[in-house]
This record gives sequence, structure tokens and C-alpha cells, in this order.
Amino acid sequence: MDETFYAGAYWGARQESSEMCAERLEKFLTGLPEAAPGLTRWFQLGKSRKDALKRPLTPNRSDLEKLVRRGRDRVFEDLGFRIRGWNGADEDRDVVDFDILCGGYTDAVGNLCVFGLPKRGPEAERIVAAPVLAATLRATAIAWEPDWGVAISEEHRDSLKARRPKGTPYVGWVTYLARHRGTVPPLPAPVRIEPVEDKGTLIVLTPERFTASNPDHVALAERVRELLDRAGVLKPLQVQP
Repeated sequence: MDETFYAGAYWGARQESSEMCAERLEKFLTGLPEAAPGLTRWFQLGKSRKDALKRPLTPNRSDLEKLVRRGRDRVFEDLGFRIRGWNGADEDRDVVDFDILCGGYTDAVGNLCVFGLPKRGPEAERIVAAPVLAATLRATAIAWEPDWGVAISEEHRDSLKARRPKGTPYVGWVTYLARHRGTVPPLPAPVRIEPVEDKGTLIVLTPERFTASNPDHVALAERVRELLDRAGVLKPLQVQP
């Protein structure tokens, strides 16, 4: 696989306590195993791999709240909390990790949940696939209620940077848009639209692997972006009412 992918979800200032963030984190860790077998176990970061494997991340509310509190910014309270984890993979190429910033209520830094995904090999083939990426963003959206999210190749993202209005969502292989942004319009085949409970909508451009080197894929992404922009759902980061 030549292109490297990541998935991320983003939301604006939202002041939340350590208890609230722990509740969301518990829901997040509980929901991810439904996305893929490679997302069933998580560990805190440690000084070494051996040390990290002794520190499992389990969906236990009281333990998670302690973890969240340890991630509080020591200087600026309005920056919220930082939580990081990884899947304990034996090989570097199979590593999946996540980095979460939550509970922040300053416009200086946004809240987010970003996944680093495997770059090559069998695990990458399993996880970097439309159903798994969609399920991963779904679990993330249900837990963290972001404004928008995307699973996209770094190459495709880089090609869009210069033309993307500042602060607006990327439209990638899989895109999530919160319900408060508005109604997602009908989109051309083979695009699939899926509701995420009452929180928002997932848009999957193609069931096959999306690549920035495929002009048909790029043209489809641009057509979908134009339709979404025309519908008014790609405005800069929206704060939930």
C-alpha cells in the first residue's frame, strides 16, 4: 500500500469535567471493538513497550477518570485533558494509536481524537478498509460527539490543503458530519450515506480502497465536496448548540 492513512474527529471549545471525559472515554473504548479485531485492546503509553503492556486501558469508569485527570494541562486549565493509547502491536508496522484532547474550552486549541493507522502489511489491509474506517468513525462520533471527522490518506489531504477554506472539514474516503451542520444532500453512486444514531451522518465515497493516484476517486471526492458545500454543511468548525 503506497498511501498512508489516518482518521480523526474534531470539535470546538467544549468545557467538560474529568468525569464527563471519562464517561466518553469509556463509551469510546467499549465501541471500538465492534469496528475491527485490531481495535479490541489498548494500553497507556510507557517508557518502553514492555512497560506499556503492563498498563492496559480498560473501560472502567473510576480508573479512566484517574487517567483523564493525569492528562490535565498543568499550566492552562482551559486546554482540557490529553489521553493517549496504542494497541500493543508486536510489529511497528501494525501499530494503531490514538491521541485525544477533550474538555478544552479555549479557541486557541481544538478538541480532537486522531488515530494513527498501520502503514503496510496484513493488519493495514484489515484496518484500512471502508467498513472498518466507517465503524471507527462511528464509534468515535457516538462517544465524543465531534463536529466533523474524516478518514483520509495523507497524500489526498496534502493535495487539498491549498484549496481548502480555513477551518472547513476535509472530504475524504470516509467523512462524518454532525447533525447540527444541516442535511446531507443526495450524493452520486457509489457513495453510501449512513446515519449515526441521532448525532450525524457518515459518507463513504467508495467501498474499494480510495487512492489519491486514482483520478476517478479524486474526481468523485471533488464532486461530493461541491455538493456538500452547496448544501451548506461544510462551513468552518461549528460549535454545537
